[in-house]
Amino acid sequence: MILRSIYLLAAAILPFACADVQVIAPQPGDTITGLNLQIQWKDSGNSPPLSQLANYQLFLCAGGNVDSSYIPLATLVQEGTYTTGNSITITLQPGTGADVPNAYFLKFVSAATGGTVINFSDRFTLKSMTGTFPAVVQQGLRTVSGTAGPADVNNIQAPQAGAGQNTPTVGDGAYDTPYTMQTGTIRYAPMPPLAQTKITAKNASPLWPTSAYTVYQTIAGTPNAITTNTLPITFSVSSRENPAAAAGQPTDAAMQKFLNRWKD
Repeated sequence: MILRSIYLLAAAILPFACADVQVIAPQPGDTITGLNLQIQWKDSGNSPPLSQLANYQLFLCAGGNVDSSYIPLATLVQEGTYTTGNSITITLQPGTGADVPNAYFLKFVSAATGGTVINFSDRFTLKSMTGTFPAVVQQGLRTVSGTAGPADVNNIQAPQAGAGQNTPTVGDGAYDTPYTMQTGTIRYAPMPPLAQTKITAKNASPLWPTSAYTVYQTIAGTPNAITTNTLPITFSVSSRENPAAAAGQPTDAAMQKFLNRWKD
C-alpha cells in the first residue's frame, strides 16, 4: 500500500517536473577577459524537455545565493526561444559591474504552462568590468564561497480548468513570472521592494526589464489585460511609546527671564 501511494504521488508530480536549463559555458570558476560573453546551455534531460517551454528571459546577475542578496545587472535576452539554438554571444558594457572573483552568474526564467522554471548557472569572473557593485551585491557576496550559484526554482503548478498556454495559476509562481511572459486578462506583479537605508544616484540600474506598450484605443476592441494584481506587502513593523520622560514645564523664574528679553 505504501509503495502504491508513492507511485501515485510520483505519477502526479512528474508531468510538472522542472525542466533544467543546464549552462555548460561559462564553466564554474571561469575567468573571462574581454567584453564578449559566450553562453551555451543544454537540456538536462529532466521532463518536460526544453521544447515544451514557451520562451525565456536571460539575466546577468551578481550577489549572494538568496533572492534578497543578488540583483539582475543586465537583461541579456528579453524574450528568447529555445528552438533558435542553444548558444549566444552577448557584448557587455564595462560599467555593468565590478571585477570581483566569482561574483557573476546567469539566470534563466523559462515560461511554461502553469508558471515558470528558474535556472541559475554556476559563478564566474568578468575581468574587464570597471564599474562598482551596489551595497546589496557587496553584502551578498560576503555570504558565499565557491562557485555554486543559487538553487533552481520550479514555479510550475498544475493548470486550473480553463487556464491557457503560459497562463500561471494564482500562486507564488504567478507573481514570479516576468510580466512580459504573462498572458490573460489578469497579470501579476511581485511585491515592491523596500527602500534602502542609503540613497545614491550612482550606478543605478532597473530591477526589472522594460516592456513595450501601445496606446489603447476604444476601436481596438477588448484590451488584452484588464488589471494587475500585486503581491501584498509581507513585512510588518512594530512601534512603542517613547520611554523618555517628558520635559518639565518652565519655572516662573525662567519664564520671567525669557520675558525680560522683550522689555523696551
